[in-house]
Amino acid sequence: MVKKRACVFISGKGTNLNTLIKRSRDNSFPIKVELIISNKKNAKGLMYAKKFAIPFLIINTSKKNYDLKALNEITKRNISVICLAGYMKILPKNFIRSFKKPIINIHPSLLPKFKGINTYKRIIENKEKMTGCTVHLVNENLDSGKIILKKSFKIEPYDNEKTLKIKTQKVEYKSYPEALIKLLGKY
Repeated sequence: MVKKRACVFISGKGTNLNTLIKRSRDNSFPIKVELIISNKKNAKGLMYAKKFAIPFLIINTSKKNYDLKALNEITKRNISVICLAGYMKILPKNFIRSFKKPIINIHPSLLPKFKGINTYKRIIENKEKMTGCTVHLVNENLDSGKIILKKSFKIEPYDNEKTLKIKTQKVEYKSYPEALIKLLGKY
């Protein structure tokens, strides 16, 4: 199997990144993480880049044309799939249009419900009975791309934002790799 060269965008701890890197070591997994991009120079997830000797790039999203810097690096490294894993910025429309290959995101709700940020808080406030995560293709509209995979679980009466986040992340660690296998078999 020829693996797709992947770039993972992060902003924080990189727990989904860690899962993707570990899974990519399996010969039958469809991607190999070749580049990590962070919009935060102190993102804890960059430790995985260092630990696994994966090149990384820190982009300052407040600077003009930051997306071109990222796109140039992605093109130079022949990246064929981008995975957003806790990346807390909206990709510019020009970036999405220019890449022309799959950009995949994981979101901590059952889309189309609770798009955007503060997801766990809104789920609790809305007294939802079920939640989960959604892996989807990125398009120009926030959390609105074609859904690849959804996984759900029951919300217990004792759940709060913290417990919901922990439970959702456990589901995400299984869902993201499964969605990549499902999707990349088609490319």
